[in-house]
Amino acid sequence: MTDDTQVKGPASYFPSIEKKYGQPIDHWLKLLTSITDKKHMELVAWLKTEHGMGHGHANALVAHHLASVKK
Repeated sequence: MTDDTQVKGPASYFPSIEKKYGQPIDHWLKLLTSITDKKHMELVAWLKTEHGMGHGHANALVAHHLASVKK
């Protein structure tokens, strides 16, 4: 992979998230979409406590989700 085609930012975590937690990224993004009353770190904490996700993976999903919601 060249630097031009390499995935960067939160999406770079997606392959390892799918492998470790056994669900496609769309699954996690749909869950996050269903929660509208929490801020960034509250969503990270929710993924960590309710789904046993590590901080980096949870943070990457939430950052990606919130960036797409703001568009």
